[in-house]
Amino acid sequence: MTQDDRAARQRFLIINLFRLSGVFMVMFGFLIMMQRFGWVQGDKAKIMGAIVATVGMVQTIIVPRMLLRAWRTPPGA
Repeated sequence: MTQDDRAARQRFLIINLFRLSGVFMVMFGFLIMMQRFGWVQGDKAKIMGAIVATVGMVQTIIVPRMLLRAWRTPPGA
């Protein structure tokens, strides 16, 4: 396996870990909004859950695209 292959595998793993952790953050945000935890209740739970879910969506959708753009092979290569 060449150095380029190893780098490509690591990048693929990192991108998919960001996507997966973003999905978990969205689910956690919805659980907070549903007030499933005793440490946050009421309107604060809805606001906090919405913030966590929004950050999770950004991490799921936007961050992998930014990483792909940063790691894209140059056109001449």
